[in-house]
Amino acid sequence: MRLDVPTLFMMTVAVTFTVGVLFLLSWSQTRRERALAIWGVAHLIGGVSSLMLALRGQIPDILSIGLANGLMIGAYGMIWSGVRAFEGLRPRLGWAACGGLAWLAACLVPTFYDSIVLRILLASILAGAFCASGAHAIWRGREEALVSRYPAIVLLATYAGLYWMRIPLTLTLPMPTTIDADSPWFAILCFSGTLFSIAIAFVLMALTKDRAEREQRLAAETDPLTGVANRRALVARSERHLAAAPAALLLFDLDHFKTVNDRYGHAVGDAVLAAFCQIAAPLLPAGAVFGRMGGEEFACLLPRLDERAAALAAERVRSAVVLFAHPDFPDLRMRVSIGAAAESQIGGSLDYLLRQADEALYRAKNAGRDRVVIGRGRGRAVAR
Repeated sequence: MRLDVPTLFMMTVAVTFTVGVLFLLSWSQTRRERALAIWGVAHLIGGVSSLMLALRGQIPDILSIGLANGLMIGAYGMIWSGVRAFEGLRPRLGWAACGGLAWLAACLVPTFYDSIVLRILLASILAGAFCASGAHAIWRGREEALVSRYPAIVLLATYAGLYWMRIPLTLTLPMPTTIDADSPWFAILCFSGTLFSIAIAFVLMALTKDRAEREQRLAAETDPLTGVANRRALVARSERHLAAAPAALLLFDLDHFKTVNDRYGHAVGDAVLAAFCQIAAPLLPAGAVFGRMGGEEFACLLPRLDERAAALAAERVRSAVVLFAHPDFPDLRMRVSIGAAAESQIGGSLDYLLRQADEALYRAKNAGRDRVVIGRGRGRAVAR
């Protein structure tokens, strides 16, 4: 089947322009995600480049070969810059422009411009480098769990590989001295350009959508004052852990917190709650599920720890809280009472742990506060 190359080119132009407009429309609704704007401009530049390539033979070769490919390389550089912006890095738009300018400068050298081999080699090196750098930037941000992250890495790495694969093929296979508009190379270029525009638009749009959904989910699960998990998230995460392994539970209650609010005001009280979380969270074991139950009460599930190990972790927090000092209120003190309980069986009940830890916390309060008490009827003060 013979494909009409000019029609394919015009399809590529239309698709690339449409994708660019869609990116810019998305950016207009989410201005803080400037990567969308960069990707939109990149696709519009790619659309202009495709249009100039489609007009080969009708416009001067310096435009359809030199400028068109320079713009295309610059567009790849801008996609890489947009990826960097998405990952919170400097976009480095200057480097993107340098890729296209390097191509244009090389085209001013007659030896380079007259050699298809040299042109393919330089274009493949530059475009492949931008695609590979984009894949690497997305890989570096993998700590932010996004469903579309790995498809984006695979897509950009695949395109980098395809571009770099052209290097040994160009050096080993016989190449024509000129390529006209009826060449099958043009059809291949059209198909690859269209597929790349659609695929990269899909995965990059999906990345921004995944991030927005993740941020909304985190906001719904986070206590806005302290930044730790709220009660709903704490309960849900704890129940998942209990279904898979034994665990211990700590209940924290700030001592005389009402007095802090009454004497210093609610703004200072809020600062004390936030300070407690900043002190406690780093001291808890890895994998701990820490959150605010409400008011001045916090809880922490410790997967795979028994009562004694949980009590030791609680004591580290209690000892650190004692050292708290507010620079504006030298006489302000923070103390915390802690109740600990453990469940030795897989599939344990969170309600059971909460009751046991709450009973231990009650005894810690009655015993004079500022201490850790173990629950389940075997509690004892381990520190004061």
